[in-house]
This record gives sequence, C-alpha cells and structure tokens, in this order.
Amino acid sequence: MRSLVLSNGSLLVTLDCRGEVRDVYFPHVGLENHAGGALRHRIGVYVDNAISWLSEDPHWQIRVECVEDALQSTIEARNDTLALSISFTDVVYNERPIFVRAVTLVNHADRARTVKLFFGQEFELSRSYGSDTAYFDPQSHAILHYKGQRVLLANGSADGAPFSDYAVGLFGVDGKDGTFRDAEDGTLSKNAIEHGSVDSIIGFTLSLASEKPKTLHYWLTAATSIKDALELNAYVHHKTPQHLVESTRDYWRAWTNRYEWHFQDLSPDAIALFKKSLMFVRAHADNGGGILASADGETLEYGKDTYAYVWPRDASYGALALARVGDIAVAERYFTFCKDVLTEGGYLLHKHLPDQSLGSSWHPWIRDGEVQLPIQEDETALVLWSIAQHYRRNRDLEFIEQFYNPLVASMADFLCRYRDETGLPHASYDLWEEKHGISTFTSAAVHGALRAAAEIARVLGKEHDALRYDRAAHEIKAAIQKHLVTEDPVGWVKLIETFEQKTVYDRTVDISSVYGLFAFGVLEPDDPQLSKAFEETVSRLSRGGGIARYDGDPYYRRGLASNPWYVTTLWYAQYLTARAKTLDELAPVRNLFEWVVQHAQYSGTLSEQLYAEDLMQCSVAPLTWSHAAYVNAVLDYLEKHAALRGVPDGDLQGA
Repeated sequence: MRSLVLSNGSLLVTLDCRGEVRDVYFPHVGLENHAGGALRHRIGVYVDNAISWLSEDPHWQIRVECVEDALQSTIEARNDTLALSISFTDVVYNERPIFVRAVTLVNHADRARTVKLFFGQEFELSRSYGSDTAYFDPQSHAILHYKGQRVLLANGSADGAPFSDYAVGLFGVDGKDGTFRDAEDGTLSKNAIEHGSVDSIIGFTLSLASEKPKTLHYWLTAATSIKDALELNAYVHHKTPQHLVESTRDYWRAWTNRYEWHFQDLSPDAIALFKKSLMFVRAHADNGGGILASADGETLEYGKDTYAYVWPRDASYGALALARVGDIAVAERYFTFCKDVLTEGGYLLHKHLPDQSLGSSWHPWIRDGEVQLPIQEDETALVLWSIAQHYRRNRDLEFIEQFYNPLVASMADFLCRYRDETGLPHASYDLWEEKHGISTFTSAAVHGALRAAAEIARVLGKEHDALRYDRAAHEIKAAIQKHLVTEDPVGWVKLIETFEQKTVYDRTVDISSVYGLFAFGVLEPDDPQLSKAFEETVSRLSRGGGIARYDGDPYYRRGLASNPWYVTTLWYAQYLTARAKTLDELAPVRNLFEWVVQHAQYSGTLSEQLYAEDLMQCSVAPLTWSHAAYVNAVLDYLEKHAALRGVPDGDLQGA
C-alpha cells in the first residue's frame, strides 16, 4: 500500500508510510514504473557517528499526510533517541515532470551538531533489468540514471550549495545490497559511474544549532533524453525549488476550490476527504486520457501483476466524479481514449495500458470448447452510461455529436445484439472478474446504458435509434424480472452460469445485484421489493460498519468473514440518499461517510478493502474507484440535500 500519490499527468510518484519514494511512473501515469516492487529510495541520517535509516530504525515516528486542498505532502518524522526531527513537503510540479522535496531538519539536542542526510535512488528504467547507467555529471553537479530514452536526474541544494557527497554503484548482483551501504560510515566513495543494475546516493552535510531549523531541497527530473533532463535541472535552479513547491500548491488550491462548495452538515473531516479524493482521482489521470485503477506497485513485489491499468469500469466512475466537479477536459480525454481502444465489434476488452495497448488478462477467448468474447460486458455498458451522465451535466452538444457514431452508437448497437434468447445479455465475466455468466449487475448496467443511448439519440434527433435502444432496454428489464428473480429474501440471483449445457443459479448474496438494479434504473429506490432485498443484503454483508462484496468472498480474506470494501459501503450510502424523503433520513448516510473517514489513512488515502478482523487497510492503496465512489456519493448527498430544501436544480455551489 502507498500513503500518497503525487502527479501531473505525465510524472507520477508515490510515497509509502515511511515517506520513501516507492513508484516513479513516466512518461505515462501508470506506464512505465521505473521504481516500484522491491526497489527502495532510502532516506538516512548520520549523526553522532551512526547511521539511522527512516525505513528501518523503529525509533522514527513518522506520519504521512496530505494537505487538504493541495496535492502536496506534509510528513513529520521524529526520533527522540536521536533528538532530531525532519519534516517533508513534497510535490510533483504541475507544469513539468519534476518531483521536489523541501526537507527541514531540527536538532533538539542542547548542543550544535553536524548531521548528514542521505537520499538513495534505486531505478530499473523501463522495468527492464540491467543495461542501466548512472553517473555523476560534474558540470550540473547531479546524478543521472539513463537507459535509452528514459532519463532520471537526482539533485539537491542546501543553503544555495549542492550536495556534498555522492556514490554510484551496483545493487542486487554479486551479493551487493546496494550503494546505500556506503553511507553507513558517514562518507561516500564518490564512485562516479556504473552500469548494469545500478543505484546511487547523494549526501548533504548540515551544521545544526540547537532548535534552529534548516531546510534543504531534493529533486528528481524525468525526461526522454539527457539534454532534456539537464534542461529541467537548470529550470529548477532558475525558478528555485521552493518556487516550484509554492506554485504547485497554489495550482491545486485553485483547482480544488474552483467552486464555493456548500457542504451543509458534513463534518470537516468528511469535507477534507472529499477534496483529497478528488485530487487522488485526478492524480491517476494520464494526459493521454486513461484513468489508472491504482499506481500502487507493491503487488509486483510479490510476483503478481499490478493495478496499473485502465479498467473501463473503474475509470468511468473516476471520469464521472471529475466531470461532476467541472473537470470536463479530463473526462472528455477519457472518452476519447475509449473511442480509440473500442473494438470493431463495439465492445471494450478487459483493460488497457495508458498508451492504449491491451493490458494483461485472464479471460480466455475459448471456454468449454466454444469461442467466446473475453469481456466483462458491464465495462462497455458503464462507459456508455457515464457518457450520458457527463452530457446531462455539461450539455456539450458538439461533444456528443462528435462521439455519437464512433462510440455511443457503436457500443449501443453491440449491447442490443449481444443478447440470448431470453432477452438478457449474453454471458460474460462479472464485475468482480471471477465468474462467467449472466449476472444481475451486468444485466442492469446494460439496461441503464441502453436507456442512456436512447436519451443521447433523442437529443440528436435520431428517433429511430432511440426507439430501438429503448425497446432493447425494456426487454432486458422484463427479462431480469422473469429470469433473475429468486424467492430468497435477497430477491435476485447473483448470476446464471452454464455448466455442460446445464443452467445453474448462483444465489450468493452480492451487494452488486441490488445496487445495479437501483443505480441503472431497473427499479426505483423506494420499490418495496428492492427495499426489502437491499436491507436483507446489507444485513448479511455488514462487517465492522462496512459492507462486503458478497457472502464468502475469499479475496484477501484472513479469517471466516469476508472483507468490507469502501466502494460497496458507499453504494449503500448512495441508495439511502436516493431513498431519503426528509433531511433526517440523510443522517445514516453521514454515518457511512464518517466510517469511511475513520478508516482512511492519515493522508486520506483509501485502499480497496479492509480486513474484517481489525479493519486495517489491505490490497492496493490508493484505489481510484474507492475515491471516485466517495466523491460521487458525497455529490449525490449534496444534490439530494439541496432538493429536499427546495433549492432549484440542486445547485451545489449556490445552495
């Protein structure tokens, strides 16, 4: 898990709970990660003739937070044994691919001391082992790591002077732990170049009077050539690193506070998480249009794949969240991305990399000897559904006209024809990517998407298309009520599977089933049958105040109980919001928001899920879907709050 993500759309850097840099993506958000996995960017302090690494010395008490309205860290590290504290302010400069750390040290001893601060760099450029080179450039007084068209430059200054010590070496080969070991005696070797599996370290020597803070700056520049990396380094010197920190802070504050939001009765902590969640979603948006599921590269350390892909489902919820707060350009770049990767058949495949190439997948093209589409049909449906949501809020007729034929109609036509004899969508993989069948959630999502397509078609005067999409949506709705209903209290099956030409009804209690029926307009929120099913489902899946995905979910489970997820918990908040008839009925929604707030990291980061036993975060963090779900749920709440007070059109800024 990561504690913080900083990004400008081309350079993305994550920090862990010890304040270390752990992922460095460039030139795309999500591609390529030049750090990640087991690579470490260690921070060490040499004082009183001993080295102390922040990630290894248990005496360091470290707290990583994010500024409420700026994508900027505020990290406090204190070691009472060493009588020393360090604070970090970190940003990725909003205009250029530059990561900057402003680092302030305070000596709490009753005497002056000399302190050395070391920053280590471990890169595996382009995620390709070996063939890297790192060297000290005496003209720029910087360390450069390069391989092909990927260059990362490390530099820093203290009191206007450059770093005082450096070394370049090998790590992970020939029994070598890494060049950071060179710092353990307080003096670096000044080895100036190495190639292969290389790392580097730079050091600053500071004279610290008692209780007198001193600030230094450290930065990384990312480029596709050594020339460009050096020019960015010169730019930092010219503008000054502190200017870059302040300019980035001002940019994000303007971005976050572009509207004078009226949050009504939400708590200050809930409001702060709303703003942070917006920034975390935006941080995962690549300038090329893709919106990443998560930049957390830790899963790679354990031999698995990462979440650094564009899942159309997750990204659609992220695009919707950004569009709803006025970041129209990012949302429209995402829909352009979808248009570009859409297959000729009108469907979207499992997931993609930010450069639009096809991502890894475990969905086969043949199953039980039969050719199949390896898709999760809800992903295609959710893109179409979210486009209509986007249009309702910005009324950009030119945009919707431009995207109608290549995206809207193409997807809607596919959803119309990709159905079986019952009228339901053909079997595909469910939204949890585990089972193949006809799920209630996917069927509901396709229903909502076709209704959305009909709405868009009517706006453009394409009545024939609108009637066709409406008719297909109506047929799917009727088929859901005929074929997916069960007499169980939960009301609907999870999905229908076919094994050896036999139909099997999976009656697992799954929150996505009832949520999909409500969210995509199959049933109204106050429908008695749905209300009963929703409450029964929540009762069975409640875990420590949150809600699990489905009964028996084994993913990351440690004990008998399935883990609660933020997304599923916030689905329930959205349902309660939609059902509320009075302001008093919104109180349970606020309680769910507070549960999310209480189980966020200090930085505001939300993971995918929490362990059921102790409610500690697990799986990747931050997860874009979790933060988008929180933003969308809060916006639903504010709109409903305004409507119940009689504010015209749910004006959230003027309410």
